[in-house]
Amino acid sequence: MENYLLIHKSILPEYYGLVLEARHLLEAGAAKDVSQAVKKVGISRSTYYKYKDYILEPSETAAGRKAVIAAMLSHEAGMLSALLSKISSAGANVLAITQSLPIRGKASVTVSLDVDGMEGSLTELIDQLSQSPGVEQLKILAAE
Repeated sequence: MENYLLIHKSILPEYYGLVLEARHLLEAGAAKDVSQAVKKVGISRSTYYKYKDYILEPSETAAGRKAVIAAMLSHEAGMLSALLSKISSAGANVLAITQSLPIRGKASVTVSLDVDGMEGSLTELIDQLSQSPGVEQLKILAAE
């Protein structure tokens, strides 16, 4: 997590909080799409898309440290298994996996992790996973 800072909301520009608010509307189903969510909170779509992957908030109810990562994997036998093996080897526990049907030779995978028992940092794990053969994209969706 060395690329992240913990900063009080009061010193940030207002639109950071509005990006979070738009994300909450989408997650809760209170907005049917990004256009509707950003209109409700009063920001532009470009502002939302520029910051949505970089603004995370800690969970107030969960115990331990959790993370959600998303990956785009090439559709080859054993790709998901190899990814999960590396996660396990790093000391993280897989809590949930969601995998899409492969389209054009690629499959989207979302993995929820308990990273409380990891030896290294989440950033190190992401770097290691990103360099794995067949992993075409990898990003942190949420972390606490």
